Amino acid sequence: MPYYHYKGRNKKGRIVSGRQKGSDEKEAGERLQAKGITAKELTELEGFLYRDISLGSGVSAKEFVLFLRQFFTLLQAGISVVESTNILAQQLSGKQFRRILSEMESELRTGRSFSHAASQHPSIFSSLFVNMMKAGEAGGNLDDMLDKMASYYEKRYETRRKVMNALIYPAVIGTVAAAVVLFLLLYIVPTFAGMYNSFEADLPLITVFVLRAGELVQSIWWLLPAGLAAVFFLWKALRKRNRTFLYYTDYALLKIPVFGMLLQKAEIARMTRTLGSLFQSSVPIIQSVAIVEGTTGNAVITATLKEVRGALERGESMAGPLEKMWVFPPMVTQMTAVGEKTGTLDAMLDRIADYYEAEVDAAADQIKSLVEPIMILILAVVVGIIVASIAIPMFDIFGQVQ
Repeated sequence: MPYYHYKGRNKKGRIVSGRQKGSDEKEAGERLQAKGITAKELTELEGFLYRDISLGSGVSAKEFVLFLRQFFTLLQAGISVVESTNILAQQLSGKQFRRILSEMESELRTGRSFSHAASQHPSIFSSLFVNMMKAGEAGGNLDDMLDKMASYYEKRYETRRKVMNALIYPAVIGTVAAAVVLFLLLYIVPTFAGMYNSFEADLPLITVFVLRAGELVQSIWWLLPAGLAAVFFLWKALRKRNRTFLYYTDYALLKIPVFGMLLQKAEIARMTRTLGSLFQSSVPIIQSVAIVEGTTGNAVITATLKEVRGALERGESMAGPLEKMWVFPPMVTQMTAVGEKTGTLDAMLDRIADYYEAEVDAAADQIKSLVEPIMILILAVVVGIIVASIAIPMFDIFGQVQ
């Protein structure tokens, strides 16, 4: 589900801007309207690393976690919410974040709650965060809720970082391998091609193939980056504008050997951790599922959560729709069913999240240990074939000369 950057006015007529998630422009506008914001401009965005955390406006995940930890410490020391916000607005390093906190302080001094002030800046504070703060205010434990959210975001940030590192690592190795092969075909192979032509030597089939490949790459090398760029932008455009394409590409990503399993485990950990946190804070179950729909990074998971919400609205169990989807292993559905029956669903979801976060760590390490030798082996074979195809005719020519 994409994000939209918006500009508009809130109920007080103040100009506001930020990011809002929605399946399309209409839904994003409706969600903003529900928050009391009338959008004047909506521009679709793409993001991956922090989209579930809903951080924008130049605020990093680390800075946000630091803010939560410091806020918690100030409240624990007996400093009021207003004064704590004022202190942090002066201390934080990010100028944009300081400006937003100053605006929130002004809201707080008019008697507004912290959750309301946060809801006016959805580019920084997600609906998950706002609802958790509401629960903390209602229960009189806002400081504990801030501490819980800091731990939540730390775990989410760490899990996302490990997934990204695991995916980037083979991409970097693959890029280096491709660069080596292109260098050989563009600069080394043509040198020997001229020599072989001058001798009019009979060349082995493998040598002819490599020389023709070098000629082809030399003639169309400029099409390679252009083609890759075209494919990339077409992919992004189709995922933005076509829900069916988005669903099936996310489905395909989950089916990729090794990498798909990593993405699946990360999504399950994200979903269950978020649901568990909301349930523990006494947020109604249907509302919790609706919130989590906006935090998932995969259309297959989002579609399943919509089915879960529909089942709950009909008075059915949560485990039923999960059991029907292949993306959720039996352990997830069974522990969810046990949690529903025993009234310990929040604890069960936390246990599932703990398990799958550990599984993400193991899967990321496995990918690194598997990919490196495989990529090196492939590179060695390709380079070996190119070198051998060049060397074999050269030995034949030297033999004839002697």
